[in-house]
Amino acid sequence: MFRILLPATLRTAACGLLVLLLVLPGIFPAALTAADLTFSGGSSDQWHGHTRHSFSFDGTPAWVVIPEKALPGNPWSWCLMFPDAFTSRCAAPQLLSAGFHHAFLDVGNSFGSPAAIARLAAFHGELVRRGLHPQPALIGISRGGLYAHRFAAEHPEKVGVIYGDAAVCDFKSWPGGRGTGKGSPPDWLALKAAYGFADDAAALAYPGNPVDALQPLAAAGIKLIHVVGDDDDVVPPQENALLVESRYRALGGTIELIHKPGVGHHPHGLDDPAQVVDFILRHASAGR
Repeated sequence: MFRILLPATLRTAACGLLVLLLVLPGIFPAALTAADLTFSGGSSDQWHGHTRHSFSFDGTPAWVVIPEKALPGNPWSWCLMFPDAFTSRCAAPQLLSAGFHHAFLDVGNSFGSPAAIARLAAFHGELVRRGLHPQPALIGISRGGLYAHRFAAEHPEKVGVIYGDAAVCDFKSWPGGRGTGKGSPPDWLALKAAYGFADDAAALAYPGNPVDALQPLAAAGIKLIHVVGDDDDVVPPQENALLVESRYRALGGTIELIHKPGVGHHPHGLDDPAQVVDFILRHASAGR
């Protein structure tokens, strides 16, 4: 029997490499394996040039779009509402081209209510179990901002970046109409029902609005970028994104705002969303 004797320094290095090879899969499983995103009973089609798998998740329509070549770690973006509105202006196709997956779960017009957040958390858990990164980039378009920020406040460890676009960050502003905006009485009634508020007073006293629940996001290091139309009279920036900006900076959080002078609530997004895409890529790759 022959034994190869190595110098002590080489033996130490070899042992270290062996340990690294043994433990690396446990530390970074998503970086080493492709995500398993084929669901029984589902169907496939094309979404902005990429393969989309549609399926039912706990009785709710859902889908995941697959990039041609996924980035290491299987990062993903997650549109919480209106996934087919102004899509090319709101970063998702560009992120797919860069190697992100993209997902959507339809929880209906539920305003980021506790029941909706619970369903979103279950969906997140399933996609992470199947190999996607545990901290997606959330896309909150209009009232989708309530879902994105509320999910992050409840589950800060499950979010890396939030991109809000004309995003509702205080339901007293919209649909409540308690500020300078138009509000929406039918949606205000629906919101109170979704949250189980007994009356207006209970809704107005709720402490979980995004503008009032930023500390968990800042503590977790979640990065925010918001796009606002400066003339938005539906979701007034000063009651929503601008208030988030001032409070988040005071908490030491990272936030960027992109202003669109002379633009109202529509169109969402940007003619060229490269600045949003770059922000997400930069902060998603940096990790926390």
